[in-house]
Amino acid sequence: MKLTEQQRASELAPLLAAGWVMVKGRDAIVKTFTFQDFIQAWGWMSRVALQSEKNDHHPEWNNVYNRVEVTWSTHDCGGLSLKDVKLATFCDQAYAKN
Repeated sequence: MKLTEQQRASELAPLLAAGWVMVKGRDAIVKTFTFQDFIQAWGWMSRVALQSEKNDHHPEWNNVYNRVEVTWSTHDCGGLSLKDVKLATFCDQAYAKN
C-alpha cells in the first residue's frame, strides 16, 4: 500500500531530513552515497542487496566507482510504501557503519 499522508509526515520526513530527495515526476526517493573507494561501495551494496532480498524488495541503483545512487519506490502500488522507508533507513544505517 502507498504511504498515507499521515505516514508521509511521520515516516518519510526523517528520511528527507537525512538527505533523501523526492524524485521529480514520480513517487520515489533517491540519495547518493559516496565512499572512499570502489571496494567500500561494493561492500555496502552487498549489505543492502542481502537486506533487500530478505525483504523481497529491491532498489533501483547505479554505481560509478565510489558513488552509489539509490532510488526506492514500490512498483506494485505505484509509489512509496513502508517497504521503501524501511530499506532507505537500512541504507543510512549501513552507511553510518562505514
